[in-house]
Amino acid sequence: MKNKFKIAIIGSGTMGNGIAHVSAQSGFHTTLVDIDKNQLNKALQNINFNLDRQINKKVISEIDKKNTLNKLNMTTDFENCKNCDLVIEAVPEKFELKVSIFKKLDKICNSKTIFASNTSSISISELGNKTSRPTKFIGMHFMNPVPIMKLIEVINTIHTSKDTTRKIIEISESMKKIPIQCNDYPGFVSNRILMPMINEAIFCLEQNVATKESIDGIMKLGMSHPMGPLQLADFIGLDVCLDIMEVLWNGFNDSKYRPCTLLKSMVSSGLLGKKTGRGFYTYD
Repeated sequence: MKNKFKIAIIGSGTMGNGIAHVSAQSGFHTTLVDIDKNQLNKALQNINFNLDRQINKKVISEIDKKNTLNKLNMTTDFENCKNCDLVIEAVPEKFELKVSIFKKLDKICNSKTIFASNTSSISISELGNKTSRPTKFIGMHFMNPVPIMKLIEVINTIHTSKDTTRKIIEISESMKKIPIQCNDYPGFVSNRILMPMINEAIFCLEQNVATKESIDGIMKLGMSHPMGPLQLADFIGLDVCLDIMEVLWNGFNDSKYRPCTLLKSMVSSGLLGKKTGRGFYTYD
């Protein structure tokens, strides 16, 4: 399957270039699409850097790196998705942006192409219903950092065909990932559980229950979490955390999903975490 199967990834940010890295390294013909050439150049630099890290850790060889890069194509032209077997969308968590991309792809791609969204919370059903192929529409929620994390949360809708799910599971396993299925609800499983925990940690900080270091330290030492919730929020991006909390809040209309005021204030102030150099912690 790998020699002929073609995968396109839309969006070359952190998640997009990570998915492209894993796809190409797994032997799939991979096209990474972004409207910004500079962003594509940064993505290629990042993929090179991460491949070199894998070489240094003796996970792959120099030949593996060469083969991976040979499988990877970078483009700003959506027409390159025309004959792909699978297109994975990995753009920011904005519903209208994702819809506009899928509508564009729907006109370009052949009828057999499967569409997948890497969204971390937005309804897969609503996205799929904006296309002409809801039976070939599914969620593929990769975890960050993609080259390292094993899970792919596979999100089915009531329209997703069994054949589509089967193919996505096969592809995920070919990428040496572990696909675990769930159904389409706000936040799915991963972020429906994770984000309220992060949000509650921010409430603890806002209410001066403890310092950020204490909150993170208690969760690491007491709950065996590898990273404290506030540090993790910085790593994910506070804007992304807020977007997901608002999806949960709007989707369930339940006060337990109300985004913390401190989180909203930090996002509006541009303090988004590691990517901006400052969030709950400061980064070089």
